[in-house]
Amino acid sequence: MGKTFKVALALVGLTVGAGFASGQEVIQYFLSFGYWGIVGAAVAGISIAVFSGWVYQLGSYYLADDHSAVFKSVSRPWIAKYMDITTMFTLFCIGFVMVAGAGANLNQQFGLPTWAGSAIMVVLLLLSGLLDVDKLTSVISFITPLLIVCLLGAFVITLTNMPDNIGQINEIAQTNPHASGTFGNWLITALNYATLVMIMDTSMMLVFAGSHMNPAQAGKGGLLGGIMFAVLLLILTFVLFMNMENVMGADLPLLKVFDNMHPTVGVFVSIVIYLMIYNTAVGLFYALGRRLSHDNPKKFRPYYGIVVLIGFALSFIGFADLVGWVYPVLGYLGLVLGVVMGVAWFRDRKNIQDETSRRERLAELAETQLNPESDNLTGAERAEVDELTSDSHVGGQDLWQSVQEEVAADMHTDSSSDFDIKSVPALDPESDSYTGAPDTPGENIHWESYEEMYKTGEFPAVKPEGK
Repeated sequence: MGKTFKVALALVGLTVGAGFASGQEVIQYFLSFGYWGIVGAAVAGISIAVFSGWVYQLGSYYLADDHSAVFKSVSRPWIAKYMDITTMFTLFCIGFVMVAGAGANLNQQFGLPTWAGSAIMVVLLLLSGLLDVDKLTSVISFITPLLIVCLLGAFVITLTNMPDNIGQINEIAQTNPHASGTFGNWLITALNYATLVMIMDTSMMLVFAGSHMNPAQAGKGGLLGGIMFAVLLLILTFVLFMNMENVMGADLPLLKVFDNMHPTVGVFVSIVIYLMIYNTAVGLFYALGRRLSHDNPKKFRPYYGIVVLIGFALSFIGFADLVGWVYPVLGYLGLVLGVVMGVAWFRDRKNIQDETSRRERLAELAETQLNPESDNLTGAERAEVDELTSDSHVGGQDLWQSVQEEVAADMHTDSSSDFDIKSVPALDPESDSYTGAPDTPGENIHWESYEEMYKTGEFPAVKPEGK
């Protein structure tokens, strides 16, 4: 359950960015329709929750390093190319909207020039490029609860101070401009928002899920994260609706709600919103950098730095304007992606189920192999490992190595286990001796290399230049 919850929090942190945490998305997409906008928020939230469960299962099933490999596996080449290009375009566009939101945040709260707030964000993003995906997930999961606490606090305070003129508030809400290009229809706008979130999050969701071996567990985390986001979306919609008279015209309406409660509270929440903006921005730029450097991973940091700096330059267009016209366009682009990923999940759900059972059994065997109190695997168990890994679409040694790494990490953190990952540094990505799976030909696992690994912590089958 701990892993599932961590995955869920990472998804919420990735999704709750500048537009959501500021309240600007909610105003333009939902509350501009008054009461019907609240229904629209529910429709969008449910759609996002279901989609998130699908994508996390697919990402884990394919052990994705970036979105392109999954797109190629689930669709025809030309559709995969479309999804790849539009996803990269979306990551970049929303990335620079996030940078603009950072500038608007500090400008509204502290009066700093918008470029200053954006520049601080750029520095944080550049430093984040030095982190790996697991550390990045931990950072995002740590920051996310802060916004949840703030929203719940605003929800409780709003419930205790309900206005009497709800009908008048509904009329005021409808004077807000709708998001551009959604034909003034609440349902089309709600679905456009859902597909916007889909295309915005799919790339990094696949990367996050790709580091989790169990598709069922990853899928539950994605679904739980989507449900949490849907609840937060409804709470934010309710809070802003009930405070509509006081937030009209603000670039960051949610921050205005807290400012009206108490200036000190406003300062604290502005920092939280800034961190949430960081959450989404770093996830988007990180995923884009991974994709651009797919053929040459050593170029990840240069590519990452370049796109962040270009995003900074484009952020000067203005936050509210960017949300109003960039987001709807991206939502329509995401419609194809949402349909393709949904069809892929329905088509592959039996294969995903079979692969989940396969990996769960491999995890049991890996725990037996790694447990200091257990004997090494028997000949029959080794044959079972070979059979299970050869049946997988991932590949024999790579899958077995990946399963062992995840099991080793779990056992290392389990206080009831005597296993210490430092005793097998070849399984520890933080160790200088970490090498990855043995570089040996054929589908069968090279057991002599694995036996040597447990004795020395290194893979003898890996050539030094291959490390």
